[in-house]
Amino acid sequence: MDHEPLHRRIAGDIERRIASGEWQPGYRIPTEAELMAEYGCARMTVSRAITDLAARALVVRRRRAGTVVAHPPVHSSALVSIPDIQSEVEGRGLTYSHRLMGRIVRPALAQEDMGSRVIELETLHLAGDVPFVFERRLIALDVAPDAENADFTAQPPGGWLLANMPWTEAEHRISAVGADRETAAGLGLADGAPCLSLERRTWRDGQGVTWASQIFPGGAYDLVARFSPTKG
Repeated sequence: MDHEPLHRRIAGDIERRIASGEWQPGYRIPTEAELMAEYGCARMTVSRAITDLAARALVVRRRRAGTVVAHPPVHSSALVSIPDIQSEVEGRGLTYSHRLMGRIVRPALAQEDMGSRVIELETLHLAGDVPFVFERRLIALDVAPDAENADFTAQPPGGWLLANMPWTEAEHRISAVGADRETAAGLGLADGAPCLSLERRTWRDGQGVTWASQIFPGGAYDLVARFSPTKG
């Protein structure tokens, strides 16, 4: 007799459909009510199964969209390079797109250390039709004046900078954060949902070029670096 708890069987059935490719990244899995009817069980049992899958980053619970199959984590050597979100998404065989959510030109603040004026941008990057990362970015117009007239609806700011503005120094800061209200709305997450924050600054010959804050849903991104021991 099979004594496997029902919530584990439900989670296992969903995991097999994901692993087989039947349910692709971004696919909305059946609702809790539909799963309750299929398995003849209580909501608590279904919720426990979905919670287990979410904890293992196999599914993501999204506000209004329901629970969807998670994208495979994008591995990045971002600690030692500047990653291009578009290339990384497309490298996973997913369709990349982006939406420019906000754009203003304003005086730079002293603490930003980015010259006299900056262009401030908010961009939502998508993998397929699913929000992938919410980005806030500043670009120093003293160093990159062409950014003021660049069409960031056609090309994302990060890609434009990589193509047009070489850098000589970079700093990354990685942390775990809860999604604030604006970020949660952009990514379709609940307020306070666990996310990975990648904050980046670049300089060119000592002058600040850009600052960017990229917020990823917790299971969508990881950072990989390989090291060798030093001698002496």
